[in-house]
Amino acid sequence: MPDRRLLLLSNSRNDGQGYLEHAEAEIKAFLGERLRQVLFIPFAAVRYTFAQFADSVRERFSDFGYELDSIHASLDAHQAVADAEAIVIGGGNTFHLLHHLYERELLNSIRARVNAGVPYIGWSAGSNVACPTIQTTNDMPIIQPPSFAALGLVPFQINPHYLDAHPEGHQGETREERLLEFVEVNPGVTVVVLREGSMLRIEGATIRLIGDRPVRIFMHGEEAQEYSPQASLEFLLLNPRSVMKEL
Repeated sequence: MPDRRLLLLSNSRNDGQGYLEHAEAEIKAFLGERLRQVLFIPFAAVRYTFAQFADSVRERFSDFGYELDSIHASLDAHQAVADAEAIVIGGGNTFHLLHHLYERELLNSIRARVNAGVPYIGWSAGSNVACPTIQTTNDMPIIQPPSFAALGLVPFQINPHYLDAHPEGHQGETREERLLEFVEVNPGVTVVVLREGSMLRIEGATIRLIGDRPVRIFMHGEEAQEYSPQASLEFLLLNPRSVMKEL
């Protein structure tokens, strides 16, 4: 696996906490003290403008000690990616996000930079697009991107905001049932579900679950398995079962 550095969050806000508050220490530890500027990609925003989204994230990253530029305001988006010290993609609607990445032809540029070691932070939709495809997002397809194929920065799928509950009176499928359907028709693909407050930190060939809740991992033909934050997860990066065909 290339020398990738990724911090992939399930969510941006925990119950009773402020925006990105639960992830502040991890973001600072991940980016370090030498890095000063991050490039933000706000294309998951739908019911608010890209500028409004960027302003809210800029305020938080300023609190963390980092300056933030938003790609939507750049005169040359590809040059902005080429110059980025770190790349941050926020949450919202994953289909909307991927549509704009395709429209601006940014997927290859971002992938190349992250493969070269530029740190990547994503939450929710930003975690979904780090996967080979966005097929395990929870979002409604409000817009149709040219393909479901995404950045492919990790060789497995992520389902953020995972809920175990089946509300009383609800007659629809649970999240687990939907994911079991996915691995049934995509038997070579592994799905990692992140509960709220959880995140994955990937450094080259190492991967670590951060938070106080286990992840649930789905593979075709097997019972879904729970893994604690202390468990070794390197098999997700090495196991050929979790590798989709090259994009």
